[in-house]
Amino acid sequence: MRKIMILLAIIVVGMLIPAGFSTSDTQVVATYGETTYNNANYKNTVDTFFINNAGFDLKNVDSKVITASEVNKISSSITGKTYSSNQIFSSALVDLNDNDNLEVSVDKSKITTITGDMYISALKSAGITAGHVYVTSPVEATGESALAGIMNSYEVATNVEIPEPVKEAANNEIYTQAEIVKDSNVDADKLSKLVDDVKEEVQVNNVTDHTTIVNIINNYTVTNNINITDSDIENLATSIEQIQNVQGDINNYQNEVTDVLNSTDVNNATGLLDGLFN
Repeated sequence: MRKIMILLAIIVVGMLIPAGFSTSDTQVVATYGETTYNNANYKNTVDTFFINNAGFDLKNVDSKVITASEVNKISSSITGKTYSSNQIFSSALVDLNDNDNLEVSVDKSKITTITGDMYISALKSAGITAGHVYVTSPVEATGESALAGIMNSYEVATNVEIPEPVKEAANNEIYTQAEIVKDSNVDADKLSKLVDDVKEEVQVNNVTDHTTIVNIINNYTVTNNINITDSDIENLATSIEQIQNVQGDINNYQNEVTDVLNSTDVNNATGLLDGLFN
């Protein structure tokens, strides 16, 4: 009789735990650029990177395909670029099992422009502060389009949608930094560090004035001996201003994700299990 009651209790607890939190692999999501997904050799190359670096059996991992149309919704409004279905290579895997901090591992042999620090900076701009992200491509790619897939992975893993203005602001940050790196000799990691420092000062002091943000960027370029053009500084200021203007949306998103990850039902179910086996 005792065994039957324990079994029934476990079944009830299983019903209390929300979908997506019952096994560890459900908190891992892979996204493939549609060009990669539609080419068996390309997909195998990407899967090999994920398996070797993340160590997951991809058969138990949720996956999604990121299409050119999804990327173009963001890129066309930021850079004017549009991509065709045979140009979306970048792929990403997000692991939310480790929620202590945010880490990004980039396949530097294939991702030519966007660095791990750039992804981290843009993801933090979107209110994402935890998880391990892996980014790769079957062929050389800038990595700009991967951010759309990464954010999509977070939405699938947490079942919380990132507000569109926040997505646009984070992607604008990635595209702006990518253009500066491609058009100048500035070191990508130094530029990412400058952007982080400026964003921190702007947020702490709640700066929304464009001219003031430009002056802050100028000060950091002098302090860190970074040589970028006035046009680059203007573009960075616009990007950071955009992020600052969506802070309300970012805070709401963070609160929603926190509520999901700290679900009362999950905590109650855990407590019930503890009591049961004690």
